[in-house]
Amino acid sequence: MLFTITGKHIEITERIRNYAEGKTSKLPKYYSSINQIEVIIDSGPSGKIQVEIIARAEHNKVFVVTDAYDDVYKGIDAAVHKLERQLARQKGKERDNKYKGEAEPV
Repeated sequence: MLFTITGKHIEITERIRNYAEGKTSKLPKYYSSINQIEVIIDSGPSGKIQVEIIARAEHNKVFVVTDAYDDVYKGIDAAVHKLERQLARQKGKERDNKYKGEAEPV
């Protein structure tokens, strides 16, 4: 899995990089076909830190989550939590559609 992290108007320290990589490394547990994760951290003029996570999966599926917090670590946690829900919902939809054409019992 390819992991990239980018900082806009903020310096990405090794601690932030390791924290984001550790949190996002658990995402394939929810949706196994993820092959690339990109984290963008932006410090806007409002003083809040905006965290955006883009997860790319097979078959051109893209999942995007954005969250803003005062703290970088809380922002990463919240964005990862939102993305986990998206991935679990998508996996459930695919699993439910797989068995849709089953024959009815007699």
